[in-house]
Amino acid sequence: MTEPTVADTETTRKDGKPAGRGRKYRPGRIRERNREKILQAAEQEFAQHGFRGATIQSIAERAGLPKSNVLYYFSNKKRIYAAMFDDILARWNRVFTDIRPEDDPARALSSFIRTKVEMSRRYPLASRLFAMEIIQGAPFLMEHLRTSMREWVRGRAAVIQSWIDDGRMAPVDPVQLIFLIWSSTQHYADFQVQILMVENKAEYEKRDFDHAADFLTGVILRGCGLEVPT
Repeated sequence: MTEPTVADTETTRKDGKPAGRGRKYRPGRIRERNREKILQAAEQEFAQHGFRGATIQSIAERAGLPKSNVLYYFSNKKRIYAAMFDDILARWNRVFTDIRPEDDPARALSSFIRTKVEMSRRYPLASRLFAMEIIQGAPFLMEHLRTSMREWVRGRAAVIQSWIDDGRMAPVDPVQLIFLIWSSTQHYADFQVQILMVENKAEYEKRDFDHAADFLTGVILRGCGLEVPT
């Protein structure tokens, strides 16, 4: 199967006018845009219909691309599903991936917490999809959990332990701390209905997430013997 052409993937300009065959696009940018469209469509389709109910054709329609284009990037539905979760997990953990022993623990943890809350606000479907996958026994993510995720957690926990060993934060269990941040921040996406009903609200507002981020940051950092960065 050949790579989608410009005509296949870019038919209009930003101003809405036809792009035409003479308009040039960087192939790498075209691939990036199409892949992003497919994965965004996949989140919506899998969240609505589950893995078994979703089809490549429906994902293609949501993405606004021919089915052949989707199959160029992902040869089957399982590969789309796996790539979608890779994208979700990278999005969640990117801010904490590059932490180093010389970093300030309060600022690093605060940034991680606030970013994760913001991810719950912007990408609630992603969080719910991950939760459903785990509840079902992680049939498609098991290998990732055993390898990449396990390695990621061990690496971040080692940095946290270095902060503890240097006396820069209280002696807490680094792995349990990561679990706590994951669960508490994703709660606002996974249990949206429960929260809205308890708080008697019709829908979330951005200030609700800002308040949640402030609350979680304060509670978690003080529990680690840290001051909240100003």
